[in-house]
Amino acid sequence: MRATIIHGPGDIRVENAPEPKITAATDAVIRTVATCVCGSDLWSYRGINPVTEPQPIGHEYVGIVEEVGNDVSTVRPGQFVIGSFIASDNTCPNCLAGYQTNCLHRDFPNGCQAEYIRIPLADGTLVAIPEQPGKELIPSLLALSDVMGTGWYAAKAAAVQPGSTAVVVGDGAVGLSGVIAAKELGAERIIAMSRHESRQKLALEFGATDIVTERGEEGIARVRELTNGVGADSVLECVGTQQSMQQALQSTRPGGSVGFVGMPHDVQIDGQQLFFSHVGLRGGPAPVRAYLPDLIERVLSGRINPGKVFDLTLSLDEVAEGYKAMDERRAIKALLHP
Repeated sequence: MRATIIHGPGDIRVENAPEPKITAATDAVIRTVATCVCGSDLWSYRGINPVTEPQPIGHEYVGIVEEVGNDVSTVRPGQFVIGSFIASDNTCPNCLAGYQTNCLHRDFPNGCQAEYIRIPLADGTLVAIPEQPGKELIPSLLALSDVMGTGWYAAKAAAVQPGSTAVVVGDGAVGLSGVIAAKELGAERIIAMSRHESRQKLALEFGATDIVTERGEEGIARVRELTNGVGADSVLECVGTQQSMQQALQSTRPGGSVGFVGMPHDVQIDGQQLFFSHVGLRGGPAPVRAYLPDLIERVLSGRINPGKVFDLTLSLDEVAEGYKAMDERRAIKALLHP
C-alpha cells in the first residue's frame, strides 16, 4: 500500500509499505476514505520535534472497516467509521470520567496518512455511522477525528457558557473549530484573533462576532478594550507557544477560564501570575472520543460544517504539497484522498 513517511525536516515522501494486519483481538483494519495533515504534524515537519529516522505519520482518519479481531463487537466490516486520534478502551476509570486520551490502556495510532491503517482498541475508539455518508459530508466527519473535537474540548475546558464572551487565540483548523464550539455552547460574543483575511472570513462564517488582528501585548489590550477593560469569560488557546499562552491568560477576566489545547512548545507559566489572576487553566490532549456521538449527530443534521476548514484537497501522492502549503500558511488544512 501507499503510506506517508517523514524522513526529516521538510522531507515527506509517499512510499510502499506493508498493509497492516490484525495483531491483537481488539484491532480493526480500516481502508481510509479520507485523511489529512494536522497542524501538529508541522512540528516534526519543521524540525521542532526531532525525527531521528524515517517513520509513518498522520493520526486523523475516516474509512471503511475491512477486518476486525475476534474480540471486536461494536463495529463490523463494511461500516463507515470515525475514530479518535488516540485509541482508548472507553471502559477504564479515566475513560468513564470523560478523559479517553488518558485511558489506562491508551495507544497511539500513527501512520494514518495511508491507504490502510490498523486501529487498536477498536471497540472503544471507533464510532460507526448508521449509513454510508454522502461525499459532501466526508470533510466534516473527518474533522471530527481531531480538530473539531479538539476545538470542542478547548471550549468546554474554558467553561464557555450561554451568554458569555469567548476569545479564540489561533486561527488554524483547531481555532476555527473552537469558534464553532463556542457558538454551539452558547457564547454571545466570540472574539477571534487572526491576521489572515481568509481565516477571518471563515471565523465570521462560523460565528465570530469580532476580529482582533493584533498579537502579544497589543492583542491583549485590544481584547480588554472590547470587554470594557475586564477581559473575557473564556479563552481558547489553540496554538501552543509562549506568546499565545500569555495572550490567553492575560485576556481572561478574574474568575474566567482558559482552555489550552495547542501542543505546548517552550511554554512556561508563572505560578504567582496565575495565583493572583484568579484565572482557571485546564487543557491537554482532547478526549475526542467523548464527543464523537454528539458531534456526528450535529454534522449529519447539518447543524455544523467543520469540513470548511479544509481549503486544499489533494491525492495522497501529493501529500508533500499539503505539508508545504500548510507550513507556508497558504492553506488552513489539507485533505488527502488515498
